[in-house]
Amino acid sequence: MTSSHSVAPVLVWIRRDLRLQDHAALVAAAQTGQPVVPVFVCDPEVDSLGAAARWRFGKGIEAFAARLVGIGSGLVLRRGEAAQTLSALASETGASAVYWQHSYDPKNSEVEKEVNQVLKDQGVATRRFPGQLLFDPWSVVTKTGGPYKVFTPFWRAVRGRDVVLPLAAPDHLRRPEIWPSSDPLSSWGMGDRMNRGADVLARYTTAGELSALAQLDSFVDVRLADYGRARDVLAEDGCSGLSAALTYGEISPATIWHRVSRAMHRGNPGAEGYLRQLVWRDFAWHLYYHDPKLPEREWKRDWTRFNWNSELTPEVAAWQEGRTGIPLVDAGMRELYTTGHMHNRVRMVAASFLTKHLRADWRIGLSWFQECLVDWDPASNAMGWQWVAGCGPDAAPYFRVFNPEAQAEKFDPDGSYRRRWIAEGQLAPEQTALDFFDAVPRRWSLSPNRLYPPPVVDLAKGRQAALAAYEAWKATSANA
Repeated sequence: MTSSHSVAPVLVWIRRDLRLQDHAALVAAAQTGQPVVPVFVCDPEVDSLGAAARWRFGKGIEAFAARLVGIGSGLVLRRGEAAQTLSALASETGASAVYWQHSYDPKNSEVEKEVNQVLKDQGVATRRFPGQLLFDPWSVVTKTGGPYKVFTPFWRAVRGRDVVLPLAAPDHLRRPEIWPSSDPLSSWGMGDRMNRGADVLARYTTAGELSALAQLDSFVDVRLADYGRARDVLAEDGCSGLSAALTYGEISPATIWHRVSRAMHRGNPGAEGYLRQLVWRDFAWHLYYHDPKLPEREWKRDWTRFNWNSELTPEVAAWQEGRTGIPLVDAGMRELYTTGHMHNRVRMVAASFLTKHLRADWRIGLSWFQECLVDWDPASNAMGWQWVAGCGPDAAPYFRVFNPEAQAEKFDPDGSYRRRWIAEGQLAPEQTALDFFDAVPRRWSLSPNRLYPPPVVDLAKGRQAALAAYEAWKATSANA
C-alpha cells in the first residue's frame, strides 16, 4: 500500500494494444496527472493461444515494455486470473482507478465484466475505451436496426464515416514512488510450445510499434499504388505486412486508415482497395460480436447438417505437413509453418483444398491455423474459413472449388513462389525452402532429400466428390 502522502496511481490494463500512439486508455491515464502503472496480465486466455501466436505475443510484449521504459515508465507483468490479479495490484499500489480498452470477443468480454465488478466492489473506479476497431459493433446497423450480414452494404455504410484522428503518443508517464514487482517475461515461457521452430520463425518476424509504423510508411510510399494488382501475385511483396501488428495492437486501425486515406485523397490508385480490406477486418469482428459461436458453428444454420469429415485422416496430416503432392497447396502450408504467415490468396486455395477436395471439416483447418499463425485473429480466422467452406457470411458458394493448378498458373506463372517453399527436386533450393525442414517437428521425419510425394487426391475426382456431397446435402435439406 502506498503511503498516505503518496498520490494514488492509475493502473492501465494492457491487452492487445501494445502501443503508445493512439492508446486512449494510456493517454487518459496520463492526462489525470497521477502516476501511471501499465500492467499486462498473463491470464488463461493468453495461455490458451496457439504456439506461434503466443510466441509472437511475447515478442510484442517485450518490444512494448522497451517503449514504455523509453518514456520513463515500464510494464508490470503479472500472471493469474485478470480480476483477482488486477484487484490485488490495485490494493498493493493504492490505485484509484483501472483503465483499459475494449475487447469484443465473448470470452474476453466476460472477463471485462468480472474485472469491472470486482474493482467496483473494491471501491476502485474503472474506465473502458474503444481502440481495437474502426467502428464499434453496435454502431453500424441496417435500416431495420440489425447487424449487416453482407460485406458490400457494410462497406457502403461506413465508407464515408469519420474515423477519429489517432491520439499522439504520451512523451512521459509519471511513475509512482514505489514501482510494483513484476514477473520476468522469460518465466512465462511464451515460446515454449514452438520448440526448435522458434529460432526459424524469428528470422521472418519483426515486432513492436516502431517496426509497424515503419512498415506502414514503406508500404504507403512504395507499394500502395500497385496494391490492386500486386496483392494477388504470390512471389511479390504486394501487401502491407501489418496483420500481426494489428492483431496485437502494435498499430491501431485508425492510424492506418488516416495514413492510407491521405494517400487516397492525393489520387493513389491502390488506397481504396486497401481500405476495403481494413474494413473487412472490422466486418469480421462485428459478425463475431453478434454471433459469438462463429468459430465453432456454421453461420448458415442449415449447414450444420452437412456431412463434414471430422477425422484426422492421412490426407489431412499430409495437408498439415505440406506433403499433399499439390505444389501450390504445399508451398502455402510450408510458408505457414516456417514464417507464421501465408499469402492471402494461398490461404483461400489451401482452405478450399482441405474443405472441398478432401471434404474435411473446416474447423480442422481453423484449429491448425490457430496453432500456426503469428497473426491469428479469432474473428478473421473464423470468417475466412467459413467463407471458403461456403457455410459462412457473405460466403463463396460451396460449389466454387479453387483449382490449385489454375491458381498457380494465374498468380505464380513462373513458379517463383512454389520454388521458394518446396525444396524437393531442386539442385540448389532457396534457404526459405530449407528453413521449413529446420522448423518442423523431428517426428514428422521430413527431409529435403526425399522425393516429392504424389498427389493425395486427383484434383478432378476430388472436385466431383465435393460437388456430389453438396448435391446430397441439398437434397437432404430440401426434405428436412
